[in-house]
Amino acid sequence: MPPRDMPPAPAAPPADSPATAPRRRTHGRSTLQHIADAVGVTKVTVSRYLREPHRVAPATAERIARALAEQGYMPNRQAGMLASGRSRVVAAIVPSLANSVFADTVQGLAEGLQSRGYELLLAATGYSPTREEQQIRAVLGWSPDALAVTGRQHTDAARALLQAAANAGTPIIEMWDWQPRATAFAQVGFNHAEVGRAMARHLTRAGYRALAYVDTGVAADFRAHERGKAFLGAARAVAGVQAQLLTATAGDAFEAGREAVTRLLDSRGRIQVDAIAFANDHLACGAYLEAERRGIAVPAQVALMGFGDFPLTRQLGAGITSVRPPRYEIGRETAAMILRRLGEAGEGAEEGTGAVAWTLMERGSTAPRRVAAVPRLRPAG
Repeated sequence: MPPRDMPPAPAAPPADSPATAPRRRTHGRSTLQHIADAVGVTKVTVSRYLREPHRVAPATAERIARALAEQGYMPNRQAGMLASGRSRVVAAIVPSLANSVFADTVQGLAEGLQSRGYELLLAATGYSPTREEQQIRAVLGWSPDALAVTGRQHTDAARALLQAAANAGTPIIEMWDWQPRATAFAQVGFNHAEVGRAMARHLTRAGYRALAYVDTGVAADFRAHERGKAFLGAARAVAGVQAQLLTATAGDAFEAGREAVTRLLDSRGRIQVDAIAFANDHLACGAYLEAERRGIAVPAQVALMGFGDFPLTRQLGAGITSVRPPRYEIGRETAAMILRRLGEAGEGAEEGTGAVAWTLMERGSTAPRRVAAVPRLRPAG
């Protein structure tokens, strides 16, 4: 028995009483109403500023922005999604963020979406189709309002996930490709086979007859492979033209470009082709540096041509001819297409085709080959 002077133990509260019920965690964060009260406007005005700041009077917008910063306001996305059915988030999956080609696309996409209050959820596959499939499954679990993926080649499981999302009303956009008849999803980009054929035509019309295409060593870079296949077909269709395909070694692209030149030398160290097209500019720049090291004149002994139009191509020698893809424009047009399909593009917005133009940037590395003049025969008599 307990001692007489010990107070009796308090009775246990009922199992369903507030004392035993789990307490809901609160974040102590500022709400829309707090911001509205601080500024002296309605919650609707604050909400409008967060979604479409251009629709709020500049002076009011400035006061709202100051209040948001002072109170450290963070929107409750879960509550907003329950109320509106939208997350205000768009997901995008690209092959690489280390490559400026895709970085520019991401920048254009983010800027286009932010103009209507959407934010970007980003993932990079590392050119792995299996990783892309995993990322599609993961990002769709966050219920994005739309999903942009890169290219039209996917695993069967990834395609099934995309189709299921599209059937449920989520806009699916394939970026960096444009072959609408070859896919069930909307596309924003350009036809890579057309680019490959244009590269071949540029070299053959400049007088080059022994050509090579150096493809990337990245197995899942399907767009580069598509350009290479079309390049070979267009080159071999020209009478008197020979064309061969080399696959670059995996790893550092500059070193792979250097090695490609070495592989095209004969036993006397002479280049066996008179023009080389590359899957990307990194390969082309590496090849230029190796040609310079070996004393092989560009373009007198070998012409070089790349893809990507990276800044370095404009600095080496008389410049390396390259194809400039519309990398930033692809991002902006993808954002515009998504906003149109979400009904957020504004009145009068017209649905585009998704085709975005590329440009062949002709420079000194593919200057026309000089052909010896054939003497004219004097007419008899």
